[in-house]
Amino acid sequence: MKNATALVLAEEIGDRLKQARLNRDLTQSEVAVLAGISRKTVLNAEKGKVQLDIMIAILMALDLTEQIDTFLPKQEISPLQLAKLQGKKRQRASGRRINKDEKTPEW
Repeated sequence: MKNATALVLAEEIGDRLKQARLNRDLTQSEVAVLAGISRKTVLNAEKGKVQLDIMIAILMALDLTEQIDTFLPKQEISPLQLAKLQGKKRQRASGRRINKDEKTPEW
């Protein structure tokens, strides 16, 4: 599947959703009710045509949300990315401040 197109992968995921539904002996209508969507939306999802929030609703209805960690594990921030996020650290002190009214340094 490494060289598969997005469409092919979406269809494969749809097939897997369908098989998961059948393995639980649920109809499309039953999954639709559990997910709070229409039966046609379930049908489209099983064809690989589904929005992410609908996919998650179906996974919840099929009790497959634990599979999300296998599908897309949580990503840790790499040390390089963390360094970029922190920005530049101060290299030196800013010096003494001068009180505008008195024109004398504040320590």
